[in-house]
Amino acid sequence: MQLFLLTTLTMVAFAANSILNRFAVAGNLADPGAFALLRLFAGAAMLVCLVLWQHKPLPLFHRKRIVGAGALSLYMVAFSLAYLSLDAGLGALILFGVVQITMFGWTAVSGIPPTVRQIIGAVVAFSGLTWILWPAGGVRVDLVGAGLMGLAGLGWAAYTLAGRLETDALSATSANFVMALPVSAAAILMLGTSLALTWEGAALAVISGAVTSGLGYALWYRLVPRLGSARAATVQLSAPAIAVLAGVLLLGEDLPLRLLLGGVLLLGGIALSIRRTPAR
Repeated sequence: MQLFLLTTLTMVAFAANSILNRFAVAGNLADPGAFALLRLFAGAAMLVCLVLWQHKPLPLFHRKRIVGAGALSLYMVAFSLAYLSLDAGLGALILFGVVQITMFGWTAVSGIPPTVRQIIGAVVAFSGLTWILWPAGGVRVDLVGAGLMGLAGLGWAAYTLAGRLETDALSATSANFVMALPVSAAAILMLGTSLALTWEGAALAVISGAVTSGLGYALWYRLVPRLGSARAATVQLSAPAIAVLAGVLLLGEDLPLRLLLGGVLLLGGIALSIRRTPAR
């Protein structure tokens, strides 16, 4: 029961990132660049405090930071920019769909042949994602926002894959957050985005960074060994569903049948592709 409750709390934290980001950016409480930088700073501060409290090392200057910090920066910046035009639930669906499909593709090309069930699951998931993104009827998706969220998904997938060989996930994550700060700041300055920020937007960014990102990631890394890789990948799929429900209940977003059915196809296909056959 404790494992179930902690896992549920972590998934709520992941979904809350979409809600907080969407509420701040779409509500003109914060510009995307300012929100991303403050979120990253708050998360780095929280994680560094956790590392220091546990007397762990902080490997800032390591070659793994090149991929880790770069991928995290891509995720943070593109994630915030995408919510200028995407609903919270739809953004979460695209993000997690791209993450899972990218990781599936990487596994397929890395020398491990996919099973028939995994191929079918990938096709179903891609069909659901295509259905959501295809502009028709009353549901029209901003292609720029969808593309930015796709880049965020690629960044998060690369960040996840790069962390598989880390011996201390908390220390590595903290170092990546710290090193991603200057990279993200440089990217935002190059894009020329505004850095306007209200007090309400700043509060949402700090909560998103320190609590739902910093503490959420720390709790997730603690739970993953107890869950196992297969169950951990499966329970993570609940985050988009939570974000959709929260977007409808808290932000008054629409829940058209097309988005609902496409989301079911997307999540069902991903769950099918990552499900393992029990050993006899």
